[in-house]
Amino acid sequence: MDVTVTDNHPKLGQIVQVLRGRIAGSYAIVIDFEEPHFVWLADGDQRKADRPKKKNVKHIQPTRIVVEEIARVLKDVGRVPDAMLRYALNQYLLQQNSEQKGE
Repeated sequence: MDVTVTDNHPKLGQIVQVLRGRIAGSYAIVIDFEEPHFVWLADGDQRKADRPKKKNVKHIQPTRIVVEEIARVLKDVGRVPDAMLRYALNQYLLQQNSEQKGE
């Protein structure tokens, strides 16, 4: 899984934490944009890629992680498998848990 670190502007394939709404506190991946203030999010589990959630960028907190493989698939194919989204989020959450236990 190729990962890059980015600034505070959401990017395609970026893992974000939802701050507002019913799914507040959960994580999802940016799979599309609707300029100027909205992104489309999916997690591959509760929110599938074929029915993403539209969120205002003010209501999400971007992490520093962009999953390059997902961004590449979205640019090339136009859609991403739900399993790929689930895998990326699970890997991210496992990494976060191991870092918290290590502190």
